[in-house]
Amino acid sequence: MNIAFLINQTHKESINFTTTLLAYKAHKKGHQVLYIGLADFAYHNDFTVGAHCRILNITETVDNEEELLANLRSKKKEFVDAKHIDVLWIRYDPVLDMISRPWASATALQFAQLFKRQGTWVINDPDKLLEATNKLYLEYFPKDIRPKTLVTRSYEDVIYFLDQQENQIILKPLKGSGGKNVFLLKKDERHNLKQTVEVIARDGYLLAQEYLPAAANGDIRFFLLDGLPLMVDNKYAAVHRVQQKGDIRSNIHQGGEAKIADIDASILQTVQQVSEKLKEDGMYFVGLDIVGDKIMEINVFSPGALLYANTLNNIDYASIIIDDLATKLKHRKSS
Repeated sequence: MNIAFLINQTHKESINFTTTLLAYKAHKKGHQVLYIGLADFAYHNDFTVGAHCRILNITETVDNEEELLANLRSKKKEFVDAKHIDVLWIRYDPVLDMISRPWASATALQFAQLFKRQGTWVINDPDKLLEATNKLYLEYFPKDIRPKTLVTRSYEDVIYFLDQQENQIILKPLKGSGGKNVFLLKKDERHNLKQTVEVIARDGYLLAQEYLPAAANGDIRFFLLDGLPLMVDNKYAAVHRVQQKGDIRSNIHQGGEAKIADIDASILQTVQQVSEKLKEDGMYFVGLDIVGDKIMEINVFSPGALLYANTLNNIDYASIIIDDLATKLKHRKSS
């Protein structure tokens, strides 16, 4: 299959990214890999929609993820019609270009919708991703699995919400990722609250959530594939992310440590409450961030940390995903 990965920009990709791992496994399995940046789409007057792609051909040899990225970065872009792309996999981070290229994310989603209407299988579904461009997407799911939440730009709203909680709350951007601008606020430590709210609200809405005591032990990044837990040899594709001492963020690239995740019945019950809707929404590959029996975030654009799940469990989940994708694509074409 011809599989295109929609990313922010090729030079911003890293060998540790889940996208890089998936692309490498796809290439090793004999599939043609294309990289499309947010600014690479084109719509021609003859109703042709496509993109200027960096292409790693099937016949080329790369021996690891570093060589894959070096190969793609060296390529001159070639225009490819959407009709010649079997799968467009949306794997960009909307936040990365929010300031420098505010037009990029929204326009890319519109192009992805055009690809879908041309017959390309687009994952995750761009029509539903429009509902999931920020953390409010979590509010579409059952109340039982969500922490108490406030979304606002008002300092007074935050004060009221804080007063309703037992001890402390978490403040973070509504549209954000990677643990940036995440603050823990205690009831008796309000001297910098107004400035904190102003910092977060400078770029949009802020999200306040109740603090869950279980968060002191980190969180679980849990992967779903087409609505089902990704599991091989009775090992779930999941990572227990533990924050550094004195930090509230479990994100690995913010200093968090990846450990083997202990997946119990409570976690599986929590996952089950969201799996059906995620499948209905066309969310093929999803990363859930779970604390206790609550889901803190549903990552549907570019969920990461799959490399750590691979390494910790000694399971090649990425190859399983690519094989599943190829099988489902074959079924789609024959039906």
